[in-house]
This record gives sequence, structure tokens and C-alpha cells, in this order.
Amino acid sequence: QVQLVESGGGLVQAGGSLRLSCVASERTFNRRAMGWFRQAPGKEREFVATMRWSGGLSYYADSVKGRFTISRDIAKNTVYLQMNSLKPEDTAVYYCAATTRSINVVSTEYDYWGQGTQVTVSS
Repeated sequence: QVQLVESGGGLVQAGGSLRLSCVASERTFNRRAMGWFRQAPGKEREFVATMRWSGGLSYYADSVKGRFTISRDIAKNTVYLQMNSLKPEDTAVYYCAATTRSINVVSTEYDYWGQGTQVTVSS
């Protein structure tokens, strides 16, 4: 069973930056894309960013476009989410996910999930 492990969350002031990391336990599973989702208290899980694992295509939620960047390091089997200009409304648990289907912004299309990492942005 593939495991995804996130790290890099924490407490940061508004305007600050964080970089989340997500490493997969296996290299050979047929991931087509990896993405990030988040869930704030009392809200549904929402899409943040995703990228094709082979490169060349990525999507972002409008709320993070221009502030967040998704990237991956194939050698390290890791996907990253660089978050700049953070706002209090970015506060949430951030989840890494992988899909064996085509790149997608819908959470139900993802097969593997990490346990989540808390990001808190203070005003």
C-alpha cells in the first residue's frame, strides 16, 4: 500500500511563506498526478494545486494562483507546495494526494492520501 507523508506545516504570520513536502513510500506505483488539497474547520475539503507527475501541466485554485507553486523532485520521490504571501484564510489542514488517473482537480479521483499537515496563518 502506497503511503504519502507530508511535512512542513506550522504557524506563520500573514505575508509569510511555508514549503510543504510530500514523499511517497514507493516509486513504482502508477501515479499520473499528485496534488494538494486543504480542509479548514467546518468546511469541505477543497482543491489547491495539482501537477502531472511526468511534468508539463499543473492547475491551481483561483484562490492560490500567483501565490502557491507546486513542483516535484523525481529523484526524491517528493512533491512540494511552496506557499508565499500567506493569508489567514489559508489556514487549514493540507493533504497530499496521488492519482492513477489523469490529472484532476476532484478529490474523489485521487487514490492515495497523506495524513495531513496543519498550516496556521495568524493575522
